[in-house]
Amino acid sequence: MRNDAPLSIYRFSHKLYSMRLHSLSKFVDWTNRFLFGCWCPGSAVIGKKCQLGYWGSGTVIHSNSVIGDRCLIAQGVTIGRNFGDEKVPIIGNDVYVGAGSKIFGEITIGNNVIIGANSVVNKSIPDNCTVAGNPFRILKENRLEKYYELDK
Repeated sequence: MRNDAPLSIYRFSHKLYSMRLHSLSKFVDWTNRFLFGCWCPGSAVIGKKCQLGYWGSGTVIHSNSVIGDRCLIAQGVTIGRNFGDEKVPIIGNDVYVGAGSKIFGEITIGNNVIIGANSVVNKSIPDNCTVAGNPFRILKENRLEKYYELDK
């Protein structure tokens, strides 16, 4: 089975959700959960050419999340909201999220950002940055080269 299987199931679920077949979409979401241990609901918006590391094992994505194109999300990542808030993170294009990272709150992650493993991100991050830590801190700014290239 290919590594993009959880996202293929997500895309099918998203198509069902877009056609207003919410119950069927939820069933497909739970199938993804039982097969891969990944919660990636069809109501979330995930861009083109994104990848989940290790079949999305332990990854949880909030149902209202927006994730840009060509993002690489490692295993064990949580993308969600703060208690009491209704807003969730908006993640830009070409973002790498390291294993075990937590991204939560009403924040925006810029384009071409690297988030280190086990980082806790609860404030917005500008474009072209590398961040790491708990709580995160910016390690490098104005980084213009790409850290990784996804298959075309």
